[in-house]
Amino acid sequence: MLLAADHLFRYYGKHCAVNDVSFSVAKGQVLGFLGPNGAGKTSTMQMLAGNLAPSAGQIQINGVDLITNPKAAKINLGYLPDTPPLYKELTVYEFLSYCAQLHGIVKTAITAAVDKAIVRCGLNTVEKRLIGNLSKGFQQRVGIAQAIIHNPALIILDEPTVGLDPIQIREIRALIRELGQDHGVILSTHILSEVQESCSHVQIIHQGQLILHETIAGLNQQMQTGILLLTTAQVADKTALLHIPGVTLVESISPKQLKIHHVISDNASERIAEFVINAGWGLQEMVPIKQSIEDIFINLTQSEPADDL
Repeated sequence: MLLAADHLFRYYGKHCAVNDVSFSVAKGQVLGFLGPNGAGKTSTMQMLAGNLAPSAGQIQINGVDLITNPKAAKINLGYLPDTPPLYKELTVYEFLSYCAQLHGIVKTAITAAVDKAIVRCGLNTVEKRLIGNLSKGFQQRVGIAQAIIHNPALIILDEPTVGLDPIQIREIRALIRELGQDHGVILSTHILSEVQESCSHVQIIHQGQLILHETIAGLNQQMQTGILLLTTAQVADKTALLHIPGVTLVESISPKQLKIHHVISDNASERIAEFVINAGWGLQEMVPIKQSIEDIFINLTQSEPADDL
């Protein structure tokens, strides 16, 4: 595993911001890390990047303990904070050459490392320009280039598309998918669609605890079915519907329209239709509702968040 986070805790005084969080990231995985404000996402990201010490727990980067041997562990880590750490008075090439030196790349290999980062991040046309004169999209690319210039095993990207226009967002997402082929990537974002576009896995943290860890394929399966919108000519009996095998929840939209939740693996639609007809309520329409990732996120994080940590 490129990242192994085991039983992480982080306290601020008596407040537990991160409560027993464990997960891993392997090569070829792009993990989307989601959470509402105050959920503990920022604290977790800072611990993974080595900028914040956990109150308890262990973090290993490519097999090296980040807490007891931080310098050796960070050789395997590339990090892009939400505000890219750019020296805007330098050209792109000058800045990346400086970053290569900071990462300890030997002098004879710096040129090749910089050239490779420039090509991978699509900076060929701007490498001689001052960073301060570049668009926000190109500045984000420079930020990603400094994170990968030493070819780390694990890359952590914190809100990499904030403030970009739709074309720039599409380009950065494509770059993240490409990076995920040769590295492990953790992508922190508030943009739920970005997870579906860029990631292979997703996890959601809420009130300091992981409440979802799933592959994108598994998440898409959850979004396919599971909810039926039922319209009847007569008022239906919600309690009676709850007794149908596979039905888990019945919500009233109007007196003659209900939203019926059912077990995904159990095709309950035929039983529901037969039940409504036999009950004489007059089946007018029954339509499956596809959930969005926003629906799943809101359902899992409905309670009021704490202060942002």
